[in-house]
Amino acid sequence: MAFDNYGNRFQRTTPAVLNLIIINALVFIAQKVFGGIDGPATDLFALHHYRSEYFRPYQVVTHMFMHASWLHLLFNMYALWMFGTIVERVWGPKRFMIFYFICGLGAAMAQLAAYAFAYRIADNTVLSTEQYTLIQEVWRQTATVGASGAIMGVLAAFGYLFPNTPMMIIPIPVPVKAKWVVLGIIAIDVFSGISGGDDVAHFAHVGGALTGFLIVFFQNRMNRKTFY
Repeated sequence: MAFDNYGNRFQRTTPAVLNLIIINALVFIAQKVFGGIDGPATDLFALHHYRSEYFRPYQVVTHMFMHASWLHLLFNMYALWMFGTIVERVWGPKRFMIFYFICGLGAAMAQLAAYAFAYRIADNTVLSTEQYTLIQEVWRQTATVGASGAIMGVLAAFGYLFPNTPMMIIPIPVPVKAKWVVLGIIAIDVFSGISGGDDVAHFAHVGGALTGFLIVFFQNRMNRKTFY
């Protein structure tokens, strides 16, 4: 396992991670310019229910670069910088980017499956014109944005590659190994997704993490240096 000496003046951030941060920031600024989270950019590029009038196949990719708020963007980009930089130093930019996008796609598929389950009654019911209009607006308002699913895949890879790395988690007063932190975050997402009650795409997070874990697990078992 070799660590390449990537870096720049921005905390030695690796090139793929730095480019992803820049692109996400620019896209968020564009969102703000074109109406914010309720503007036309969200209708076009967020991930919608597959039966929504706004759904387009390319949204499985474009939703990864959109965010709901500055806090949402900052939290995701900080997590990407913290864990992605380390993983990219091990794999290199090309392999990291392939991995990142596959995890994002896995998150999108999980979210579409979550939509199918959550709205299964409406999907299998003949709706009146009024009901159809109402459900279309619901689907529009529940579109998914964010890089969290892809980043959860990166987090899962970090936990697999560096399972015993100590991490400080507030308010826990002692270091916790990375593998337990990752498992804890995934468990919280599973529980929160089942219980509901918020507007976070928990199953997209789980889908991204599971995709990332499976890629690293099987790639490691095959003892291959690349998966492209």
